[in-house]
Amino acid sequence: MARTAGWERVLAELVADRGDALTRYAFVLCGNRDDAADLVQTALEKTFGRLRNGLDVESAESYVRRAIASAYVDAGRKTTRWRQRAHLLVTAEAIPAATGGTDDRLDLRGHLDRLSPRERACVVHRYYGDLKVDDIARVLGISSGAVKRYLSDALAKLADALDDARREHPHAHTR
Repeated sequence: MARTAGWERVLAELVADRGDALTRYAFVLCGNRDDAADLVQTALEKTFGRLRNGLDVESAESYVRRAIASAYVDAGRKTTRWRQRAHLLVTAEAIPAATGGTDDRLDLRGHLDRLSPRERACVVHRYYGDLKVDDIARVLGISSGAVKRYLSDALAKLADALDDARREHPHAHTR
């Protein structure tokens, strides 16, 4: 695609060609399909809200991915602040598995949900996006040292969760 294509054409091509990949990326960050769709929509609005001419699909996708990560981290901050001030905590009722044989160690989504937004974003970029520390820092707009700290803290939390699951289910199968 030509570098000088109009923003409308770039947006249409981006959504048609990479929309599903962007939604999957957002889903891995937030863990909810509806929230993922909202994150993508918000990121597209932020990216193309300022009539960005001169973008190609590849560079537009980079802007959108960064906007998704920023929107996710910002939403996490707002949620954390709200929870600190909330008088009541409402939790969704858990529906037990039909067989009861679910291995908690494999509940990666549940473990990721327990991480802070920045920790989760760093883990997702590192292991899902296969980015290096400096690239993650650039995407999230934070220092490389902060990325290393978030990754370290997140991996320690995930390791603790897996150790807890092993203690609770000592005879579970491992592959």
